Amino acid sequence: MVELPVRLPDASSSTGVSRRQLVAGAGALPVAAALVSSATFAGISAASAQTASGQQVPSLYRYKIGGIEVTAVNDGMRTSPLADGFVRNATREEINTALETAFQPKDTIASQFNPLLINNGGKLTLIDTGNGPQSGNSTVGRLQANLAWAGVKPSDIGTVVISHFHGDHINGLRAADGGLAFPNAEILVPEAEWAFWMDEGEMSRAPEALKANFQNARRVFKDIDSKVNRYAWDKEIVPGLTSVEAVGHTPGHTAFILAAGNDRLFIQSDTTNTPILFAPHPEWQVQFDMDGEKAVQTRRRIYDMVAAERLQLTGYHYPFPATGFIRKEGEGYAVVPAIWRPVL
Repeated sequence: MVELPVRLPDASSSTGVSRRQLVAGAGALPVAAALVSSATFAGISAASAQTASGQQVPSLYRYKIGGIEVTAVNDGMRTSPLADGFVRNATREEINTALETAFQPKDTIASQFNPLLINNGGKLTLIDTGNGPQSGNSTVGRLQANLAWAGVKPSDIGTVVISHFHGDHINGLRAADGGLAFPNAEILVPEAEWAFWMDEGEMSRAPEALKANFQNARRVFKDIDSKVNRYAWDKEIVPGLTSVEAVGHTPGHTAFILAAGNDRLFIQSDTTNTPILFAPHPEWQVQFDMDGEKAVQTRRRIYDMVAAERLQLTGYHYPFPATGFIRKEGEGYAVVPAIWRPVL
């Protein structure tokens, strides 16, 4: 390579810049650049610095079933130590192995709560109502706040459908002041569930551990008989929504099928509790299943059907946004999350 000589101006040059000045200036360039760079980036850093919010964004996810818009509206998540007997027929070691397989911490159960909002031609139906108002900085009881983010006022809800009478599904029917949380809504409940929990004889015969559930049902439904209608199974209870018998978890536990055009969504309610445990191990009986053997039979019947028909599914305790698919895997099942879509 031939190097071309570089002619530097001398003192007599018309530019007025001497060789000595040029060399001195060149030596100062790195320092000046460093000062400019430092000042510039310091300004950018100061301008872009923000305090961490410490808050989650609104927990809403919309998707379509035919022409019906469905919104998962999260009510929060509760994390608790793994209780003895959480699974009646599995050891703590077996449960912890399943938790670790799912990349979850040992000896800890995290349960999410996901009511479902259905918009069918502008008519709003809410399936289950979450844990209800909470005091303090609770991690649950967020349904109303998330509905507000969705632009839905409590008075906009025309129908509330209840799947069963456990507190995390019915307590949100009441507002913080004890009044109705959804004042204009017709309330639909499974007739078999109402018959069991509202029966004085059943309450008197119940074991002590269940009596609180009977009392809570009476608290929630007190003085609102005129707004409560009871539905049977295998009936279209609101347009496009059909009730499905899914007993075992409770005597009247109900799932649903939402259908529009060629699309269907299976709404499994509590057919499984935490899916990372009870999908791969459908034979396990969670402590909340009132008839554990019947719950296992129901789980297998429903999951076999959902897998064979490749139905989209949503689960109340599934990880938000709580929708996906089921496939057979060995003696159990695997949950396949639905793909997130930015446009409906």
